[in-house]
Amino acid sequence: MDYKLIAVDLDGTLTNSKKEVSPRNRYALLEAQKKGKKVIITSGRHPIGVYPIAEDLMLAHYGGYIMSFNGGKIIECATGRTIVSRNFPLEYLSDIVNVLSDYNVTVMSWDDKKIFANNKVNDYTYIEHDVLKTDMVVVDDFVSAIKFDINKILVAGEPDVLDACQVLLKKRYDGLLDIYKSAPYFLEIMPFGVSKGAMLAQLLPQIGIQREELIAFGDHYNDMTMIGYAGMGVAMENGEDEVKKIAAYICESNDDDGVAKTIEKYVL
Repeated sequence: MDYKLIAVDLDGTLTNSKKEVSPRNRYALLEAQKKGKKVIITSGRHPIGVYPIAEDLMLAHYGGYIMSFNGGKIIECATGRTIVSRNFPLEYLSDIVNVLSDYNVTVMSWDDKKIFANNKVNDYTYIEHDVLKTDMVVVDDFVSAIKFDINKILVAGEPDVLDACQVLLKKRYDGLLDIYKSAPYFLEIMPFGVSKGAMLAQLLPQIGIQREELIAFGDHYNDMTMIGYAGMGVAMENGEDEVKKIAAYICESNDDDGVAKTIEKYVL
């Protein structure tokens, strides 16, 4: 198959354990773009946490894309234009914050430049802060502070505590919101129907690429819809077992240039 679009998750997939893109991964993606392939970085991150990598991979030059917030926003790198954006339904925010108030978790969201967090900041909160390298505003009244459109809510805390939160919220918001973990210590709360796979399905007809021409890489639960949708879904060796079960191919780990080795084998 002639794969024309490479969709690649960031954390745990394209980046190694040091949160860096290896020289081999960078070279493979640059070579693929030189041959006319398009690249879309798909991440749960805010766009400001993706732009530096997109610039390093020359996505603007080659007509690539950024998918941030797990599909909540897709940006055309060459123009900076937002192609797809789905806002979080703010009518649920007050109830969510109230439900989570019984748990020792940080509730976070973002405006264009800053992280907003409730006053239960924990060590996991700073993982997001360190990745984005932007200001964080800690507020006592989270609901009142969010006076702008947002794309998702991120909850940070101990894995077992988040498991309990996930069970509770999924039951409470069944059919209204999508709720899943993107890391052991991160719980994503998304608008219903917004996922990497669903948003790629919206993007592909706009850019003239067929589903069968898409190869997608991921490692965690938030990548499952994308891997299942793609013509060739690739799971990382370091990925979750559930992700590996639905993948067409399991590549080497993120610390062993799995993305590059697969591109070299199936795309270049």
